[in-house]
Amino acid sequence: MGNILDSIIGFISPEAGARREAWRQNLNELRNYDAGNYDRLNAGWIAYNQSAENTDRYNRETVRARARDLERNSDMANSVIGAYKRNIVGLGVTLQADTPSEKLNNAIEEAWKEWCKKKNCDVTETQSFSQMTRMAVERKKVDGGILFRKCYLRGGVVPFRLQALEVDELDTTAMTPHSKGNRVVGGIEYNSYNKPMGYWIRQYSIDGFSNIDPVYVPAKDIIFIFTKRRPSQIREMSDLSPTITRIRDANEFMTAVSVKERIAACLSVFIKKTIPTTGIGRGATQQTGPRTSYEGKNISPGMIKELNAGDEIQVVNPTGQATDAASYVKLQQRLIGAGQGLSYEATSRDMSQSNYSSARQGIIEDEQTYIEDRELFDEFRDEVYETFIISGVLSGLFDIKDFWNPEKKSKYLAHKWVAAPKPWIDPSKEATATKIALQTGQKTLQQVAAENGRDWKDMIDDMAEVLEYGREKGIELGGIIYDRNTGELTPKDDDEPGENKPVPGSPGAEGEAPGEAAGGPGGQEAGAGGETPGNGQEAPGKAAGDATGGQEAGAKAKDGK
Repeated sequence: MGNILDSIIGFISPEAGARREAWRQNLNELRNYDAGNYDRLNAGWIAYNQSAENTDRYNRETVRARARDLERNSDMANSVIGAYKRNIVGLGVTLQADTPSEKLNNAIEEAWKEWCKKKNCDVTETQSFSQMTRMAVERKKVDGGILFRKCYLRGGVVPFRLQALEVDELDTTAMTPHSKGNRVVGGIEYNSYNKPMGYWIRQYSIDGFSNIDPVYVPAKDIIFIFTKRRPSQIREMSDLSPTITRIRDANEFMTAVSVKERIAACLSVFIKKTIPTTGIGRGATQQTGPRTSYEGKNISPGMIKELNAGDEIQVVNPTGQATDAASYVKLQQRLIGAGQGLSYEATSRDMSQSNYSSARQGIIEDEQTYIEDRELFDEFRDEVYETFIISGVLSGLFDIKDFWNPEKKSKYLAHKWVAAPKPWIDPSKEATATKIALQTGQKTLQQVAAENGRDWKDMIDDMAEVLEYGREKGIELGGIIYDRNTGELTPKDDDEPGENKPVPGSPGAEGEAPGEAAGGPGGQEAGAGGETPGNGQEAPGKAAGDATGGQEAGAKAKDGK
C-alpha cells in the first residue's frame, strides 16, 4: 500500500514524492544497527541464534582436534598454554587445615602431603596431585575441559584415588537414560533442570579400540572441570577457539618467510658449456687430456678449480626485498594474547620494552584473567580435599568423634590453600611497600605470610627460634635482622600486669628518654608527645600521677629520673 501511495504522490508532485522518500530513508538510518545490516561489507556475514549446545556440538570435535594439533606443533599456542600453567598452578599450593584442634590440623596436613604422592592419589600411580592439576590446566585450555573420577580402592593413605578422563571418553552415542525421566545429551545424563545426574564413560580395550559397553558413573563421583559461558551450555568448548585461526595464520606466515629466507640465502653456480663440445672436420677442436666432471661438486671457501675448455661459470644469487616479519609476528602475538586475556609480555616473554611500572601493571591485569580458572581449580581441590577427609574418617585415619554432627562437620572441613610465592620484580620496592602496609594496618601478618606462601604461625615460630638460638650462642640477631635491641624484643620482668606497652618500633616507643613517659622506666606507656593514656584513662601530659594508679607510676618515674 505504501508503494502505491508513494507512486501516486510522486506522479502528482515529484517534489513531494522526493521529500517523502528522503525522510523514509533517514528514518531507516535512525532505526538501523551497522552490525545488523546486510550491505556490501556484511553480505557474507551469516550468523544464527541457537542454544549453546546446538551451536557447539557440530564444531566441538573439529575445534578440539585443531587445538591439539597446534598444541603439538605451534610455539605460539604453547606460549599461551604455558602462561596459564605457570600462573594457575605454578609450584603448587600448600594445604593449611583450619579445624578447632591444632593437633588434628598437623595430622591432616601430614596425611594430605603423603596422599598427594603419585602412589597414593593416582589410580595409575604415574602422577602426583600437583602434576595432575597441571595436566588439568593444560587440557582445559586445549580441550575445553577434563573429568576426574573418584575411585574408592583399598590401600594407600586413604581408600580414595583419582582417575583422569579426557572429554573424548564421554559416550556421545548413549541415548537411553539410567533413570526414568532423565535425558542423555553428549554423554551426560540430565534431569529436568539440566543438572548432571550421571556420566556415560566409554570403555576401551588395552589396544585403544572401543569395543566394550559404556559405564554409567553417578555425578557425585565425577568432577567435570570446564568454563560455562552461556546458561544453555552443558559441555566444554576449547578455550583456544577464539585464537586458533590467528595462531595458524602466524605459523603459516613464519613457514613462508623461512622458506623465502632459505632460498635468498642460497648461492648457486651453473656451468655453461660451449656447444658443440666436439665435432668432425677441419674446424673441430679436440680437448687434449681427460675432461672433468662437475657432478656432485660443491663450492667451498678459498677453493681453486680448473674448468674444462670452453666452460663458463654463471652465479645465481637470489635477491629480494626483506620481509619485516618481526613487527608482523609481534602484532599477531599481541592479538593472540588479547584474545586469551593476557598481555603481550605474558605470552611472548619479551620484556625489552617494559619498565617496572608497566611490568607491574601487566601482572596486575593478567592476575584478573587467571582468577576465573583459579576459582575453578580451587573448587576442584576443595571437593577432592573433602572426599579425602571423609575417606580418612571412615577408614579410621582421623579420630573425629563428632564429625558427622551437621553443626560441627563444616568446622572439621575448614581449610585454606596457600599458593607458592612468586619472585619479586624489584625486591627493594616490594619489601618497602610491604613494610609500610604492615605499619599502616593495610595488611596483616597473615596476609603477608600467605602472599609469600607461608603459614603466619610457622613464620612467628621461626622468628622466635632464630632469636633464641642466636642468644644461646652469644649473638644478638635482633639488631641485625629486625633492627631492634634486646630490650625492645624481650619483655621486661618487672613490668606490672595490665600495663599497656606499645609494640617495639611503633611511634609511641621511639624518641623517648627514660622517665619522661607515664607508666614506668623507659617510657613504656606514654607516646613521644606525652598524650598516651595510662591504664585505660585518657590523661594527657607527662606526669604519671595524672593517670589511674598514678601514685605507683609516679614513684617509678621518679626512680627512673
